[in-house]
Amino acid sequence: MAMAPPVKVVLGSLAFGIFWVLAVFPAVPFMPIGRTAGSLLGAMLMVIFRVISPDEAYAAIDLPILGLLFGTMVVSVFLERADMFKHLGKLLSWKSRGAKDLLFRICLISAISSAFFTNDTCCVVLTEFVLKIARQNNLPPQPFLLALASSANIGSASTPIGNPQNLVIAVQSGVPFEKFLAGILPAMLVGVLVNAAILLGYFWKILSVEKDEEIVSIASEVVADDEVNSHRFSPATMSHLSSAMSQEIDLPIDANSLHSGDLGCGGGDHIRSQHNTCENEIQSGSSGRTELTKASSLSKEMVEGAAISPRRDEHVPSRRIVRGTSNLRNTVREESSSHSSDDKEDPVTRWKRIMWKTSVYLVTLGMLVALLMGLNMSWTALTAALALVVLDFKDARPCLEKVSYSLLIFFCGMFITVDGFNKTGIPTALWDFVEPYSRIDNASGVALLGLVIIVLSNVASNVPTVLLLGARVAASAALISPAEEMRAWLILAWVSTVAGNLSLLGSAANLIVCEQARRAQFFGYNLSFFGHLRFGVPSTLIVTAIGLPLITSH
Repeated sequence: MAMAPPVKVVLGSLAFGIFWVLAVFPAVPFMPIGRTAGSLLGAMLMVIFRVISPDEAYAAIDLPILGLLFGTMVVSVFLERADMFKHLGKLLSWKSRGAKDLLFRICLISAISSAFFTNDTCCVVLTEFVLKIARQNNLPPQPFLLALASSANIGSASTPIGNPQNLVIAVQSGVPFEKFLAGILPAMLVGVLVNAAILLGYFWKILSVEKDEEIVSIASEVVADDEVNSHRFSPATMSHLSSAMSQEIDLPIDANSLHSGDLGCGGGDHIRSQHNTCENEIQSGSSGRTELTKASSLSKEMVEGAAISPRRDEHVPSRRIVRGTSNLRNTVREESSSHSSDDKEDPVTRWKRIMWKTSVYLVTLGMLVALLMGLNMSWTALTAALALVVLDFKDARPCLEKVSYSLLIFFCGMFITVDGFNKTGIPTALWDFVEPYSRIDNASGVALLGLVIIVLSNVASNVPTVLLLGARVAASAALISPAEEMRAWLILAWVSTVAGNLSLLGSAANLIVCEQARRAQFFGYNLSFFGHLRFGVPSTLIVTAIGLPLITSH
């Protein structure tokens, strides 16, 4: 495509620049209107500046992608109601053989679940489980939080429904679900193992520290299994752009947003409402419950003190702990008995709930089978979503309200804005400059292409990167062979997703874990930017490099 007239180039670049700034920095002082409004503003400016016509703007909106996003979000809401993610949380601690086994298990479960339920959803529902299990075993949270976020990103690369950029690639490329999975699955499995090995090597000394058994026992009582298993979550929406450097972390499907195809950590309001609810329950409880809260805080301090100090002589004397927890044990027993009585339900109600859960799992399994058979992904997801609504046999408004409509609107504005920027000719000119050196039929070309995708994914976020580069990379590869064209799409999916592990701001999944951990009611933990960067840079480069040769086309 030739360059557009200078006026059109300048105005189109201005509109795209405004969109990019508001997408990456949603709370900028001069226009704190947020990502969704920023996306619509960019789209509107493209039309007002006559970079594209109104008809071209409407045509730029990709309805199949929106339908697939909506359908998978609704299915995730019903899976959460059916306790799917509670069962995943139980797997994290079932017969665990120590800190290293727990870390590896988190990597594996996070990667597999994110491949089918999106990386954001996985991180939203599992972060507090991971925090509680780490504290329950007197372990530092950082290695396990990093394992959760990084493995969710890597795992989501393997399927078209794992993250938003893969949805875009699957629809634009026409690559069938089963070929997409088969092409990236080997790289994903090896990548998860390599990422786990890097985490183990990086935190080996911390994970090998001998634990004080008495403190662990008391911590286990405070974070009782009933508390871990009964915690309720709302699945994340799928966000899309990396909320790089943003002070505001928006997270919806309750209100999530994505970067890695996620916008950021949009569930702030939801998390705050959960926190306030918990506080009200504590305040309205009996004096025994107040005593439990005080004792929990004491034990938390003791556990944190033990986790910080690797030497036994720095632990607080056990006598002091035991005196402070005699009433805690009795209160925990009372709480457990009251919970068990509240959970009792008549046999008919119990049977109906079991049947309903089974139906949700069967519909979800049917959706995955249909996708593997190559049926239309958008209509398959919509059909599964509506089947679950009908099977629920009640007003669907509460479930549909958990869908992140702001994310869907954001995508509409982004499609228009990116299409307008493409019409300026700037992306084509830049690609024409790089294309001769980044052909995927040689190792150096693949390496350069991978580096370009990593940089753009962390600067402009991965969904716009896919929209800008996808068709050009595929067209260049198609000149070699049809098989290379498919491989180019898979490489784009792999690198743009794994690139989210580079920094804390590289993926909404990272931001979700960070914000959820910071806001956790009893076990808050702050995951620092540089703490993530020291692990993220080597992990991203190594995992990307190892996975690229394994990307195959079928």
